[in-house]
Amino acid sequence: MNIARVASLAVLLLLPGCAPASTLPAAAASESASKIHPVSGLPLIAVKVAAANGPHSFVAEYASTPEQRERGLMFRTELGADEAMLFDFTTTEAVPVRRSFWMRNTYIPLDIIFIRADSTIDTIAANTVPYSLTPVPSKGPAPYVLEIPGGRAAELGIREGGKVHFTRP
Repeated sequence: MNIARVASLAVLLLLPGCAPASTLPAAAASESASKIHPVSGLPLIAVKVAAANGPHSFVAEYASTPEQRERGLMFRTELGADEAMLFDFTTTEAVPVRRSFWMRNTYIPLDIIFIRADSTIDTIAANTVPYSLTPVPSKGPAPYVLEIPGGRAAELGIREGGKVHFTRP
């Protein structure tokens, strides 16, 4: 293989990691189970959340490993209105515990929705402050956490005690 061909291949391999965050179309929710997010490389799943006018669907990046959960939405500059990230702690923990998130290296405000094992919303931390190191805790054990754009929970009428439904990839 000559040097020019190797260089071209290297550029092609690096490009996906350099792509800007993109807004996924709402239609992607129904097809999300077999899709991968273009920036994070995480599987995409459909998440339905009880809202004031009936269930609302989000296309969520599914973070299930410690490394994926640690990175979360850090360094991201945008998140579409119907995009989200779902953190699943059941893949590595046998017993649900109280959660505490922070906003280190997170550039955008988020609503952090802590979800109990029975799929009920335990706590909603609305419009969390970008870059803040102040812990944002759940009230009770939460094996799942859903992050959506800041203010979106209030806009849609998502409330504590509502239900969240999703299927793992």
